[in-house]
Amino acid sequence: MNLPNRLTVMRMALIPFFLIFMLCDGIPHRYLIAAAIFGAASFTDYLDGHIARRDGLVTNFGKLMDPLADKLLVFSALICFLETGRASTLGTFIILAREFLVTSVRLIAAEQGRVIAADRYGKLKTVLQIVWVLYALLSMWVVFDLLPPSPASYSPAFFFGDVVLQLIVVILTVFSGWNYVWKNRDLLSDLK
Repeated sequence: MNLPNRLTVMRMALIPFFLIFMLCDGIPHRYLIAAAIFGAASFTDYLDGHIARRDGLVTNFGKLMDPLADKLLVFSALICFLETGRASTLGTFIILAREFLVTSVRLIAAEQGRVIAADRYGKLKTVLQIVWVLYALLSMWVVFDLLPPSPASYSPAFFFGDVVLQLIVVILTVFSGWNYVWKNRDLLSDLK
């Protein structure tokens, strides 16, 4: 197994640790630790792709598992955010639906021997999802571990992450999904 594929596997292996720190009360600074794990896992996404392209190490395993690992990582954060009230159900549904739609189009393309790479909007969507998750985790750490308990002390930080960043992510998610389907609409022409 080459280095990019090992990094992909490592990203997937970090997800249970992320979940433990997100969901187990009583662990000091758990949101900071979860942010560090999520950040490290997200960095492996950049690193494995960079190394694979640079060194010509693109494999079928990587083509399949790299996007799956990315989705599992983001989905794990979204599900935890639903649990903690940091994400809206509608926003989460839209993000999940977009990912299933794009994956379906990719599967149709694969059946026809085509490989569809992520475009700049899809990459920007992923970066903004990572920024949103990290912001939310760090704001939760500050509010719950560093500040004295007071609803007024955390409302602006949570409002920005829970509403503003999440809304930007959802809008870009919808746009990137629409753009992806529109650019590959020829694949869907026989579905009339």
